Amino acid sequence: MTFRNLLLIAVSCAGLSACAQLPLGSDTDERDEQTGKTKPAALWPEHLEAPRALTAEAPPAVAVEPSPYPDDLWARMRHGFGMEAMVNERVASELAYYSRHPRYMDRVAERATPYLYHIVSELEVRDMPAELALLPIVESAYQPFAYSHGRAAGIWQFIPGTGRHFGLKQTWWYDGRRDIIASTEAALTYLERLHNMFDGDWELALASYNAGEGTVMRAIRRNAQAGKPTDYWNLPLPRETRNYVPRLLALRALIEDPQQFNIELASIPDEPYLGVVDAGSQIDLALAAELADLELDEFYLLNPGFNRWATDPEGPHTLALPLDRIETFEARLAEVPADERVRFQRHQVQSGETLSQIARRYGTTVSALQETNNLNGHVIRAGSHLLVPTSSRPAEQYALSADQRLQQTQNRQRNGQRIQHTVQRGDTFWGLSRRYGVEVRQLAQWNSMAPGDTLRPGQELVLWVAASGATQPASGSQMMQRVNYTVRQGDSLYRIAQRFRVSVNDLRRWNNLPEGRHLQPGQRLTLHVDVRAQSGSI
Repeated sequence: MTFRNLLLIAVSCAGLSACAQLPLGSDTDERDEQTGKTKPAALWPEHLEAPRALTAEAPPAVAVEPSPYPDDLWARMRHGFGMEAMVNERVASELAYYSRHPRYMDRVAERATPYLYHIVSELEVRDMPAELALLPIVESAYQPFAYSHGRAAGIWQFIPGTGRHFGLKQTWWYDGRRDIIASTEAALTYLERLHNMFDGDWELALASYNAGEGTVMRAIRRNAQAGKPTDYWNLPLPRETRNYVPRLLALRALIEDPQQFNIELASIPDEPYLGVVDAGSQIDLALAAELADLELDEFYLLNPGFNRWATDPEGPHTLALPLDRIETFEARLAEVPADERVRFQRHQVQSGETLSQIARRYGTTVSALQETNNLNGHVIRAGSHLLVPTSSRPAEQYALSADQRLQQTQNRQRNGQRIQHTVQRGDTFWGLSRRYGVEVRQLAQWNSMAPGDTLRPGQELVLWVAASGATQPASGSQMMQRVNYTVRQGDSLYRIAQRFRVSVNDLRRWNNLPEGRHLQPGQRLTLHVDVRAQSGSI
């Protein structure tokens, strides 16, 4: 069977349960165009120019040699592809999604641009397939601040324990899982280890990166004992893992021949954009951004590993900066003494105060106070004075710091109630936003996504709604109406959900219907529908 036949099969069976299940995305692309905003909020700020590429290397002493791939970085990646190309029904279903949503790759490419040069270069140094540079698309859509409900963080989505195992420092000040340079090194080391563990089988290695090597090994043993094939495509793996490798192979096929899938890839120059500078000591990030002539938000996007307003007192103090800003930055930094790179405030200890209380008050840590004031323990005396490191700007200006992201979450908690929604087949950002009475961009931001990113059945989303909307969709708007429906002969939950453009999960919740319970003709159901989404023949 040819690929084109497979693709036609995948597209034609999108709505049939007997066919391969297609990944589901958002239908907000056209709506976004109507607002005049083409960049999702999770991308680079609209007032900043998106960068071009990234390298972990220090700025070269001589001019960068011309690229051997004059077209762009995509051409260089194609030259380095090393995995076996495969298009079966599972891969074709993923390709069908990308073919229907060409703007998705534009958004992902924009996010990937500052990091992709470095990742491709590191893969070449290790003689690893260039396809692995596409893995952060599968993991995080190249969102540097992506954080999953399973506590995975960064573009490579390391959970805390695995991150520490591979040397990614995680402190109050800094999270190496989000540091592009450090996390890439850790991810490639992990993938190399898995590749060796599974005797050079990249498909099994990738499945293990997603589900854990123990899960894959157990699946292999079960199949072997049952006399079944033990390759990736025949293993009884979790649904997410079954889709994981096909998604990467679909991206490979798309990059290999984008025109075949009606995709026009935005060109990414095959040249370094960033270099790494060691500040040598703790530095206020606002000061660092000022010395480099960068806006603070842009600085955080290039250095997403920093949690707070300054680098960790104990390091690292390495900063990723555009190559054309490094010389100016280093010259200006040399004029700032180390003890002036962080502002200090004099604090008089009050009776009953503790170091931890003072640290919380000023947004710092006990260890930073101890180091700054040469304290060996926790004992402090009322009336004595401490030097406290403090930020040079108001906290809200460090908008991408962990403190400010947490503050935004706490504000939502005070003003509403948290809901965890499990994505059902047919769910979209637009539909969920109307159902719960929230904005599309807000819903995407709460889940570290962009409005056009893929929603997949089984995915968990977090929403914050007014308390009155916690158990049912927000109905205060005249656009949301309650409908009483009488079940007819031949009706099913799926057919009713499709007709009224709601989800099966919501139908069950609104009517307290347990799994496995069949509908009976004459049964009365309650629905909450968006009248704008209906055909007019309710």
